[in-house]
Amino acid sequence: MSKANGFLSVYAGLLTVLLLGGLAYGAGKRAITTDEITVQRINIVEPDGTPRLIISNHAKLPGVLVHGKEKPLDRPQAGLIFLNDEGSEIGGLIFGGRKDKDGKVRDSGGSLSFDRYEANQVVQLLGVDDSEDRFAGLAISDSPSGNDVRRRIWLGRGDDGEASLALLDGAGNKRIVMKVAENGESSISVLDATGKTVKELLP
Repeated sequence: MSKANGFLSVYAGLLTVLLLGGLAYGAGKRAITTDEITVQRINIVEPDGTPRLIISNHAKLPGVLVHGKEKPLDRPQAGLIFLNDEGSEIGGLIFGGRKDKDGKVRDSGGSLSFDRYEANQVVQLLGVDDSEDRFAGLAISDSPSGNDVRRRIWLGRGDDGEASLALLDGAGNKRIVMKVAENGESSISVLDATGKTVKELLP
């Protein structure tokens, strides 16, 4: 083979490598458009691989993620897990509902929550309706440490059908409660730290 033919062979080889590399790079960057996708879990990550959002069924829903590492936690729901810039859980939207072997409704309801940095929930919108609990409302809490949640405000409906607004102190004790029962009876109560009513306004 002549030097000219050898040069042309090497040149053609280099062009082929560059062309294939460009196609592979373009394929990696190309947006995919489709009408429907069926998956069990989707992980949204940053360019460095840090997880930011997980969309999952029940079977693949992770435990609690802290700095990208998972701590086991059994969650009987499916949903979305929100993660901060460091890959730690910062809230989520979960939902579920099923009947057990005895025909009782379990884990039926949903929750949208937002957490404090490296702590527990500070805002939660939730609704539960199963064989053990029936309530719906908005809860606002203090979360001074990772395992300590102190509810400060509750606005919602209880298992007895009563609608209420409760304001609590820093220790989690109810101090002012406004409520309207299912039959229309209403009241406003002021309580001390022990839960004793010290003032009450009735119709």
